[in-house]
Amino acid sequence: MNNRNQWLKLDLSGNVYPTLQRKSFSSVFRVSVTLKEKVDPQILQKAYEKTLPRFPSLKVALRKGLFWRYLEPNKNPVPQVERDVKNPCMPMDFKTKHRYLIRLYYYECQISFEVFHSLADGLGAVTFLKTLTAVYLRMRGVKIPDEEGILSVEEEPKREELEDSYMKYANSKVTPKRSQGSAYRVRGTKEPFYTLNIISGSMSVSDLKTASKKYGVTITEYLNAVLVYALIENQKRSKVWREKPVRIAMPVNLRQFFPSKTLRNFITMIYPGVDPRMGEYSFEEILKEIHYYMRYHINEKFLNADITTNAKTLQSPLIRIVPLCIKDIVVKQFYKHVQDCQSSAGLTNPGIIKVPAEMEPYLERFDVLMGQPFSARTNCAIVSYNGLTTINFASSIVENDIERVFFRKLVEEGVAVTIQSISCTLNISLSCSSG
Repeated sequence: MNNRNQWLKLDLSGNVYPTLQRKSFSSVFRVSVTLKEKVDPQILQKAYEKTLPRFPSLKVALRKGLFWRYLEPNKNPVPQVERDVKNPCMPMDFKTKHRYLIRLYYYECQISFEVFHSLADGLGAVTFLKTLTAVYLRMRGVKIPDEEGILSVEEEPKREELEDSYMKYANSKVTPKRSQGSAYRVRGTKEPFYTLNIISGSMSVSDLKTASKKYGVTITEYLNAVLVYALIENQKRSKVWREKPVRIAMPVNLRQFFPSKTLRNFITMIYPGVDPRMGEYSFEEILKEIHYYMRYHINEKFLNADITTNAKTLQSPLIRIVPLCIKDIVVKQFYKHVQDCQSSAGLTNPGIIKVPAEMEPYLERFDVLMGQPFSARTNCAIVSYNGLTTINFASSIVENDIERVFFRKLVEEGVAVTIQSISCTLNISLSCSSG
């Protein structure tokens, strides 16, 4: 079967995102790369047209059947590269003329790729962006090998890149509960429709390593703890009638534990946090809670059991014969009243992005943006490249108290931070050589 022409079932995660679609929300995220010279949009368009066919799971249209949605090859021309917009990650319309669920933007030195989450997770999107950037630079005369996750656009797509790895590897005999119980929810003034407040902080990886090493934790554990700390402080100031647990929704890349080569979704969620009803937590105590939670939960057996719970639901003979319109209602209500309520904020960390040595002199930094939250809260995306870590918060509320406490705590810990705010003003006093 020709990989470029076959239709695809939505993967286990991908089935959920279209169900949650509404006028004011779409599960769209963005990955960006900043070059050291201005982007030529005409060359970028040619690179886009050459690269996209190599990724058939992105060159698709979403279709609706009686029982399930599915993806079919999109025969329309590759979309035009656009000049970047003020509000990124805007909802995607499934029924536009060209029916693509991806967007490619440029502005000055930056290239930004937005994708509807049903098509790919962070690794799939980053792989596409790195490959596209390599093709673009080759067209500018730079010699770049197909290494460090850059795919050859001359090769046919591999079958394993298109597989639903959830169904392939979910085989646990245990199916744990999917609900963690309700968590503290940030209350704020909702921004007008389509307004996304973005607050970006950049810092040295070595500073973060020094700060996290002081407590004997990883950088991801450390940053989770800082965000939990900020949320607990916000709950205290809010003087809520009854305190609730503070938890972070954090995706885990399952490719670390299973030999999957898929470029589609292959992540699951864990929920590190603390329960302030048990008493006052110092920052060191929060770090310990996060550290041991993540060490206990991030392993092949626990994660297999987690994805098996969802896989068995999808494979149920009863669920399979329920019409799609009924499935949509049930899934949406479950997500709204159970799934979304069990976390206080979202945090994702794809880790360190690597590119071939020949490519490094032309790149400045990478960024990840989680996009519009489902409910009025903040989402945090972290990525590192060439010694620089960027942390992007995206929220749909006016208040930026969480972000202010988060970055202020980092500065107190000796991490120099440079802040950039878009669509809102961040009044924050920073020291320690920060801008």
